[in-house]
Amino acid sequence: MSLGTIIIIIVAAVVILLAFYVIGTYNNLVNARNKVNDQFAQIDVQLKRRSDMIPNLVETVKGYAKHEEKTLTEVIEARNKMATASGINEELEASNQVTSALNKLFALSESYPDLKANSNFMSLQNDLKETEDKLSYARSFYNDTVLNYNNLREQFPSNIVAGIFKFEMIDFFKTDEKSKETPQVKF
Repeated sequence: MSLGTIIIIIVAAVVILLAFYVIGTYNNLVNARNKVNDQFAQIDVQLKRRSDMIPNLVETVKGYAKHEEKTLTEVIEARNKMATASGINEELEASNQVTSALNKLFALSESYPDLKANSNFMSLQNDLKETEDKLSYARSFYNDTVLNYNNLREQFPSNIVAGIFKFEMIDFFKTDEKSKETPQVKF
C-alpha cells in the first residue's frame, strides 16, 4: 500500500467517525429536547385538570362567601389567563397566578367554618391539593429534564453540534416571588 492510500484511508476513517459523532450527538440533543417537551406536556395535563376543577370550587365558595367577590374574581381571571396562554413561559406564569389565587381562596375558607365543613368543598380542596402535589412533582421533573438538555447543549464538544443545528436554551420553571408569599385575608 502506498503512503497516499494510507492517508486517504485515515482521512476517510476520521470523517466517518466524525460523521457518526455528529449524528449521535444530534440524536441525543433531539432526544433531550423531546423529553423536555414531554415533561412540559405532563405539567400541562395537571394544569388542565386544575383548571377544570376551579369553576366548581368557585361556585361552592360563592354560596358561603358572597362578599368575597374580589378573591373569587381573581381566581377566575387567573384561570382564564392560563386557558389563553400560549407558549411555555406564558403558561408557567399564568400557572403561578392561579396558584397564588387558589392560596388566597383556601386562606379565605378558614374564615367560614360552614364552608370548611361542606363535603363538596372539602372534596374539591383535596382534589386540588392532590393536583398541586402532582404539579409540584412534574415541575421538578421538568426542571431536571431541562437541566440535562441544557447541559448537553452547552458541554464541549456537543455544544458545537448544538450550535450548528441551532438548539436553543430552554428556561427552567421558576416560581415568581408573589406566589411564594403567604396569602393575607383581611376583613
